[in-house]
Amino acid sequence: MKVTVKFFATLADYLPAGSHNNQFELEVAESDSVADIIERFRLPEKLVHLVLINGNYVAATARADQRLRGGDQLAIWPPIAGG
Repeated sequence: MKVTVKFFATLADYLPAGSHNNQFELEVAESDSVADIIERFRLPEKLVHLVLINGNYVAATARADQRLRGGDQLAIWPPIAGG
């Protein structure tokens, strides 16, 4: 099944070739969790701050158990600092 994955800000450095507008389509298994995707792309844990599935927040403690479904949109942001 396919999901849309979006990496924002400094995480854009981890986007695979061919990505457009900070997003790409990804084939995932029914057993894949948010944590599996984070690991697959070797995103540094300290850079994975805000995670949303279809606009709904996924707490760090729930990422290993939160499974993805076909058509989901997974968005990941690093910590953002402002001034």
